[in-house]
Amino acid sequence: MKTTADIRRDFLRFFETKGHQIVASSSLVPENDPTLLFTNAGMNQFKEVFLGQDQRSYKRATTAQRCVRAGGKHNDLENVGYTARHHTFFEMLGNFSFGDYFKHDAIQFAWEFLTSGDWLNLPKEKLWVTVYETDQEAYDIWHNIVGIPAERIVRIGDNKGAAYASDNFWQMGDTGPCGPCTEIFYDHGDHIWGGPPGSAEEDGDRYIEIWNVVFMQFNRQADGSMLPLPKPSVDTGMGLERISAVLQHVNSNYDIDIFRRLVGKAAEITGATDLKNKSLNVIADHIRSCAYLIADGVIPSNEGRGYVLRRIIRRAVRHGHLLGAQGAFFYKLVPTLIDVMAEAGNELQQNRALIEKLLRQEEEQFARTLERGLVLLDDALANVKNNVLAGEVVFKLYDTYGFPYDLTADICREREITIDQDGFDRAMEAQRQQAQAASNFGIDYGNVITVDGETAFEGYNSAESLAKVTALFHDGKEVERIQAGQSAVIVLENTPFYGESGGQIGDSGRLESQSAVFEVKDTQKYGKVFGHIGELQQGEIVVGQTLNAVVDDTRRAKTSLNHSATHLLHAALRRILGTHVSQKGSLVSDSLLRFDFAQPEAIGKAQLNAIEDMVNREIRANHPIVTEIMDLEAAKAKGAMALFGEKYSDQVRVLSMGDFSTELCGGIHAARTGDIGLFKIISEGAIAAGIRRIEALTGENAINWLHQQQAIIQQSADLLKADSAGLVEKIQQLQERNKRAEKELQLLKEKAAQQAGSDLAKQTQNINGVQVVLQKLDGVEAKSLRIMVDDLKNQLGSAVIAFASLTDGKVNLIVGVTEDLTAKVKAGELVNLMAQQVGGKGGGRADLAMAGGSETENIAIALASAKTWLENKL
Repeated sequence: MKTTADIRRDFLRFFETKGHQIVASSSLVPENDPTLLFTNAGMNQFKEVFLGQDQRSYKRATTAQRCVRAGGKHNDLENVGYTARHHTFFEMLGNFSFGDYFKHDAIQFAWEFLTSGDWLNLPKEKLWVTVYETDQEAYDIWHNIVGIPAERIVRIGDNKGAAYASDNFWQMGDTGPCGPCTEIFYDHGDHIWGGPPGSAEEDGDRYIEIWNVVFMQFNRQADGSMLPLPKPSVDTGMGLERISAVLQHVNSNYDIDIFRRLVGKAAEITGATDLKNKSLNVIADHIRSCAYLIADGVIPSNEGRGYVLRRIIRRAVRHGHLLGAQGAFFYKLVPTLIDVMAEAGNELQQNRALIEKLLRQEEEQFARTLERGLVLLDDALANVKNNVLAGEVVFKLYDTYGFPYDLTADICREREITIDQDGFDRAMEAQRQQAQAASNFGIDYGNVITVDGETAFEGYNSAESLAKVTALFHDGKEVERIQAGQSAVIVLENTPFYGESGGQIGDSGRLESQSAVFEVKDTQKYGKVFGHIGELQQGEIVVGQTLNAVVDDTRRAKTSLNHSATHLLHAALRRILGTHVSQKGSLVSDSLLRFDFAQPEAIGKAQLNAIEDMVNREIRANHPIVTEIMDLEAAKAKGAMALFGEKYSDQVRVLSMGDFSTELCGGIHAARTGDIGLFKIISEGAIAAGIRRIEALTGENAINWLHQQQAIIQQSADLLKADSAGLVEKIQQLQERNKRAEKELQLLKEKAAQQAGSDLAKQTQNINGVQVVLQKLDGVEAKSLRIMVDDLKNQLGSAVIAFASLTDGKVNLIVGVTEDLTAKVKAGELVNLMAQQVGGKGGGRADLAMAGGSETENIAIALASAKTWLENKL
C-alpha cells in the first residue's frame, strides 16, 4: 500500500520526468496578496505569473502546496471532523503550464499518472470526468484520444445562476484569469450511496472528485467581458488526502495513514477509548493547520490571521475537554505530526520548540478564559427572563471573551434554558458584514499596473545612470506624456533606484533631462519592472525619452548601514536566544531599522546588552560584506537563511559577513561591517503573542541619539542638583521621601475617614425599623469609603449604609450591609440600582459592593432611588 508520503513523492517525480520544475510549497501566509487570508490553492504562489506580472526561468512547474481553508471566502471550520473530506489544512498536488502545453497534454498527463502501472495504477473503469458544457475540445480529447466512454463524460453548464457560474468554470476572482475546467472523479462502488456528478445524488460519497484541471483561456474584466489570454495556461490541483484515501481503499480521509497515527496519538493523550469519536478527527485535523500556521509566522491573536489560528486551537482544545483531557494536551501531538509528514515536516522540525511553546501557552490561556467565561455566564443565567438567554449575551461571550458557543448551549440545556438563536445570528451577521467591509479581500485584477518587459537593476554598483522611459502612469492610467505639476509613476528600461522589497524602503532621488526634473519620492516593484513614484517639478517627460537617473546617495548610504546591521542583529539573536528565532518582518529605512522576530518569552536586560555587544564586536571586526550569485540549492547547502518577505528566483544573491552571518538578500548593503560604525538598540518589546520587535540605530543616527540621552541625563542632574554619577542615588532618595510622604498622607486620610464615620453615625434614618445611612460625600477616595463603611458597621451593629462620593469629576458608590440584614438586602443589587442612575455599573458581595459612574448631576437621584428601594425591601 502506498503511503501518503509515497504518493507525494511519486507525483512530483512524475511531473519532473515531464519537464516540470519542482517548486517548494509557498508559505500559508500569501506574499503581497491582500485578496487572500491564507494560501488556499496550489496556484496562489504563481498568481503573478498567470497575470503576466512575473516571469520564471521555467514554463512548467509542479508543487505539493500546503493550504488552509478556515477563514475568509473558503471556511470549512465548522464541518471539519464531522464529514469525510473537510479539513482546515490539506496538501494540494499541482502541475502548471505558463503558456506552454495546454488541454491535450494536461489531460494526457493526468490520465497517465492515475492509470499507468508505473504510477498509481487506478482502474480506468472507475474514473469519470466532467467538462464545461461548451468545451467541445476537452470532450473530444477525453472521448476520442483517451478513450473514455461517452456515458462517463458529464457536461456541466452554468449551474450556479449566471453566465460562466459553473462547477466547471474556474476564476481567480471577480476579475482576472479564468477558464473552463475538467474534473476527474473516482467511483468508490455501489456499496456507497451517491450518484455521478451532475445527478440528483451527486452529494453522496460514492463519486469523489480527485483532480481538477483548469484551462486558463480568458481574462475576465470588471464589466463581465471575457478577453482571450495571449498565452493560455494550465492550473491543476489534486488533493493529496483524497487520492490517498482512494489508494489506501478507505472512504474517509480520516482513515488514511497520516490521520490514523494522529487520531491514535490524540486518543492516547486525552484518554479516549472510542477511536471513531468525531472529536478525535477534529483534534487530528487541527494540529496540522495550527502547527504549520505557526511555522509560517502566524501567532495567536485577536485579529486577522492570528484570530483564525486562535479559533482553531480553541476548537481543538474544547474537543479535547469533551474527551476528558486533563491539563494541556494539544502540543503533545507535534512530534507525531512531524514524523507522519515525512519530508513535508521539515519546517515543523525547524520550528518545533516555538510551535509547542505557543500551543501550550494558548491552551493554558484558554483554560483561564473558560473559567472567566463561566462566571460571566452564571451571572447572565441568573438574570434571564422567560427562560431565554439573549442572543446578544451569547455573542458577547463568544466574540469578546472567546467562550465557545457550543459550551454555552450545553450549559443552557443542563439548566433548561433556551438560547435566542435569532438574536445570536443577527449579531454574528452584523460582525461578519463589518469585517467584510473593513477587509481588502477583493481586488480588480484588471486595474493593476501591468507592464511587459523587465527593468534592469544597476544599483548594486552605481547610484546614477542614463535610462530610457518605457511607460508612464498618471492617476492609475497609462499615458504617453506628463506635464509639470503632475504626479506619476515612471517605468525605466534600466535603473539605479532600488525598488522596495525585503523590508528595505525604495530609493528616492531625481530623474532629469535638460529641461525636466522629476522628483522620485519612492520606488516600487510591479512584477519585473520598477516604478519611480513622484512628481514632475518642471518640463515635460514622454515615453521613449532618455533621462539621467540620480539616486539620493546620502539617504541610500544610511539605509544600507541599517540593512547590513539587520543581518548582524538576526545572527546575534539566534546565537544568544536560540535557533528558534526567525524573522517575522522588518523595516529598513534611512532613519532606523525595525526587526520583528519569533520569541515566546521576554528578553532580559542582560540578554539585550549581550545582543548589542555581539553586533558591535562584529562591526569592529570590519568583515568585508561579500555577495555571491549562486543557484538556490547551493545557497541552502551553504547554510544561507532566507529573510522574511523576500521573493527568490532560481539564481539568488548570498550575502556573507565573515563566518558570522550568511543570508539570502537582494538589498543594498555597506562594503564592510566597520562602515556601520555603531549599533544601538533603542527599544524592545512584544507586538503580539510570541512576536517581539527591536528598533535600533546605526552610524551617525546612533551617535546623535547617544548625545540626546546624555543631554537629558545632564539636565536631570542639574535639576536635582547632583552630578550625573550620583543621579540614580539622588532619584532613589526622592522616591523614598515620596513614599514616606504618601504613607503619612494616607494615615491622615484614614483618620479623617474614621472621624467622618463617627459624625455620620449620628445621621441615621429609620426605615421600617432598620438604621440606614444615605449620604453624599465630596472628595472621598474609594479606599477611604471602605474604611468609613466598616467603621460605621462596627458602631451601628445593624445597618444599611450607602455613600455617593464625587471625586475628580467621577462618582464613586459604595453600599455596606451588616450580616444580619443580608437576607433582606443584597449590597450588590442596591449598588447596581444606584449605578444605573449615574451611568455606571458595579458589583460585589452581599455585605459590601462598589460601583462607579460619570453622570455626577444625578447623585441626588441615585440616593433617592436607594431610599425608595429600601422602603420596599425592608
